[in-house]
Amino acid sequence: MSATLSPNLLLAVPLAPLVGAIAAGLFGRFVGRRGAHWITCIGVAVSLAISVQTLLAVLDGARFNATIYEWMQLGGLKMEIGFLVDGLTAMMMCVVSFVSLMVHIYTIGYMEDDPGYQRFFAYISLFTFSMLMLVMSNNFLQLFFGWEAVGLVSYLLIGFWFTRPTAVFANMKAFIVNRVGDFGFILGIGLIVAYANTLNYGEAFAQGPALARLAFPLPLFGGQWMLITVTCICLFVGAMGKSAQFPLHVWLPDSMEGPTPISALIHAATMVTAGIFMVARMSPLFELSDTALSFVMVIGAITALFMGFLGIIQNDIKRVVAYSTLSQLGYMTVALGASAYSVAVFHLMTHAFFKALLFLAAGSVIIGMHHDQDIRNMGGLRKYMPITWLTALIGSLALIGTPFFSGFYSKDSIIEAVHASPLWGSGFAYFAVAAGVFVTALYTFRMYFLVFHGKERFRHKPFPGVDDHHDNHNADHEVHVPHESRWVVTLPLIALAIPSVVIGYFTIAPMLFGGFFNGAIVVDAERHPAMEELAKSFHGAAAMGVHALSSVPFWLALAGVVIAYVFYVVQPAIPAAIKARSGFIYRLLENKYYLDWFNENVLARLARGLGTGLWKGGDEGLIDGVLIDGSASAVGGLAAIGRRLQSGYLYFYALVMIVGVVGLMTWQLWPFLTTSVGR
Repeated sequence: MSATLSPNLLLAVPLAPLVGAIAAGLFGRFVGRRGAHWITCIGVAVSLAISVQTLLAVLDGARFNATIYEWMQLGGLKMEIGFLVDGLTAMMMCVVSFVSLMVHIYTIGYMEDDPGYQRFFAYISLFTFSMLMLVMSNNFLQLFFGWEAVGLVSYLLIGFWFTRPTAVFANMKAFIVNRVGDFGFILGIGLIVAYANTLNYGEAFAQGPALARLAFPLPLFGGQWMLITVTCICLFVGAMGKSAQFPLHVWLPDSMEGPTPISALIHAATMVTAGIFMVARMSPLFELSDTALSFVMVIGAITALFMGFLGIIQNDIKRVVAYSTLSQLGYMTVALGASAYSVAVFHLMTHAFFKALLFLAAGSVIIGMHHDQDIRNMGGLRKYMPITWLTALIGSLALIGTPFFSGFYSKDSIIEAVHASPLWGSGFAYFAVAAGVFVTALYTFRMYFLVFHGKERFRHKPFPGVDDHHDNHNADHEVHVPHESRWVVTLPLIALAIPSVVIGYFTIAPMLFGGFFNGAIVVDAERHPAMEELAKSFHGAAAMGVHALSSVPFWLALAGVVIAYVFYVVQPAIPAAIKARSGFIYRLLENKYYLDWFNENVLARLARGLGTGLWKGGDEGLIDGVLIDGSASAVGGLAAIGRRLQSGYLYFYALVMIVGVVGLMTWQLWPFLTTSVGR
């Protein structure tokens, strides 16, 4: 007999961190700093414990899809709070709660001297609550609530140090860019509601084939738009904002202005994975439109390759990892476009562990370097920070797809899936993800070698122009001997390093080929055979790892590591020589393809111009000037005429009456008089 899932127990999963957030946020002065971190950590630990129990029940065959609370009903449209728990949900619940708990513990050490200690714990617990509500939802209304809630809390966290102009600019940039994506997202939801007349996932998916037959005319270009294609692309525009896909990726590198723990939480397990999760959840709709899938694949390929290039030239340790996140999100998006949804969320899971590990390791380095984040001022930290060094090495090996590490199983599966896809754009996508293997290895081990090996550059004068305003303290650049971080920092590193090594090996078979996502993910195998092709060539995790030693991706990754070692350990003068000769290419990368310049100087000016035109012409000119002030002036003019007519003299009123009677008689008799004259 299969296990059952209790709705009350499921409700406790998001509510536990919410209670912690309320206690730390509203009563932080009363509970104190210790009370704030204990309450929030316990809340997230409760969520993790129930999530693990839920996962075990799901593995035993349990499922849950029901309404918890009905908010209102408009006609036949029900607005509800409800949970859908299946393999996809259970996996996301465990990933979100586990990584969040590690970040909570890590924050105790990282933020110990910050005056906003309680406020920060309230924010990250609220972030966890929002993401859990999103992934557990069984309807579009609750999905949109969680979607907007993670956006709001990310705004608060990126600008946590609100006295810094750079932090305020970064959180506003994230907020505005995500509003662009969310506009498309709500249009997609609106189309589903308008044509399917439901907010429930299951009911909407059941009407998918009927929606796929609907079309409406395309006014500008002729022909027709298929409704399902427009709907899926609109939904994906929302994912482009949340999961930072080109060209809506520009907010994510600047989000590094927030404290390092939130960089790990945003980039690893919460906000940026929401878009990937959403598209996977919407697989019954996306499978009905090859055009939408090709669009998803090409956007992901552009992001995977070209954001990786930007990671090569970064000198801020957190920004290197941030651009790595952009590139890896591109890999996940490519897998979604190839209809390998299970591979995409498998990479989402493995990436959550090793990317959180890399961010927290970067934070540990920042602590050890007394809050200097420039990797050019580091070097030789291996002997001073052995735990941070070893865990960062594990995270780096997982990131580049080293055989038998977790990242290898998911990343290589993406490359093989897109290679098997027959959709338009798959050729370019395959080139992008294959070339991205080399690029990833190059920028990852560039960072690793500059930080942990080579000459101890922190004992020398820093490079000119070093950006020293990040994180909670300015770098004073005095000679400080680095030191290993406290146990509350290193314990989460060790806890994250373990799944970064082993979880891919043990979960690839059930998650990709064992039916773990049955019922949660739908694939039309006849039209999109990528997963079937993967299954044919899969002979176990061990055999996959051994076979990879002779594969092209492995040698590309190895080449990237070797070149990074030669460039940044053996012959460090080579990169400077390449930079001096690269000219426009380096300037293009340094200016991030000039997208920020284009957004700020073209799009922003056009938007301001449009807004000014609507304000001056529409609001002040038409609405105020004509409709409001104009109607008031007309009434005033008529009133003035009326006042002149009301003279108060009896003879004047008698004259007006006589004139009126004569006029009325003339009007009545005029047809008769004209007929008589004509005769």
